[in-house]
Parts: sequence; C-alpha cells; structure tokens
Amino acid sequence: MSKKKFNRRVIRERCLQALYAFEMNPEGLDELVEGMLTDIQNLTDKKFGEDLIYKVTADRSELDNLIKEKVANWEMDRIALIDRLLLRMAIAEFLYFPDIPPKVSINEAIEIAKEYSTAKSGKFVNGILDSIFSELKKSGKLKKTGRGLIEESLPKKSPEK
Repeated sequence: MSKKKFNRRVIRERCLQALYAFEMNPEGLDELVEGMLTDIQNLTDKKFGEDLIYKVTADRSELDNLIKEKVANWEMDRIALIDRLLLRMAIAEFLYFPDIPPKVSINEAIEIAKEYSTAKSGKFVNGILDSIFSELKKSGKLKKTGRGLIEESLPKKSPEK
C-alpha cells in the first residue's frame, strides 16, 4: 500500500505533467492547465498549481539562466527534461512563492525526481537547487516571509527547566 501523498505533492506532479506536455507541444497551455488540475477540489491548491505552471512558462529563460550558471560544462538539453522541469519549478517556488519554505521546494523536487526521473536525478537536483538557493539567499533575491522559511529567522530556543 503506498503512503498517501500530500496535496501539494500531487499538485506538483500534475504541474510537472502539464509542463512536460507543453514542452512536447507548446500550444494550448490554458487547456493543459485546466485538464491537469480539473479534479483538484481545494481552490488554494488549484491556484498554487496554476500559478506555478504559469510562472515557470513565463519566466523560463530567467529560470534556465540560473540553472545554466550551475551546470556550466553542460548543455541545457543534456539535462534530462524531467530534471530541468523540476529545477524550474523549485526555483520558481524560491522566487515567486514567499510562503513556501525553500527546504520544502528542494525536498519535493528531489522526491519527485526519484520517482519520475533517473536513478541519479535526486542527487543532481539536490546539488543544483542547494547551490542556487545559497546564491539567491546571499544576493538578497530570496523574498521569504514567516516562521521557518529561512533558517536564520527561527528563534533559538532557550533550555527550559
């Protein structure tokens, strides 16, 4: 029996499927989005999926530039398409979804890569995303708010007696 997937994992998998289909045939994005998310009941989850897909497609070149900087010796088209799409999705979450902790974005991308891509994809995706996350944090381009979204924002607990 497979363990139940959290709603956002299902949404991310659907986004990956829609983005993959769009890569294969770059037309009819609205219909793809509607089709992939049609049975999602929760409106917040559905909006997250729509926003993620549209951000990834609209800002593809910016997202790819961040990836290219980390894979200098590789051509983008040598990176497995699923891995490229997962990297774009996670980076879009870093940049445009202030309420999602970066560690969640990274972990979700790794887990989905392990399930849908090659045996080494999890480690590859992790390495690239960790590097991009660190760079975005240093450059001040990361706009995360709320508790637990950036490690330094967590208060240190004092020992209680």
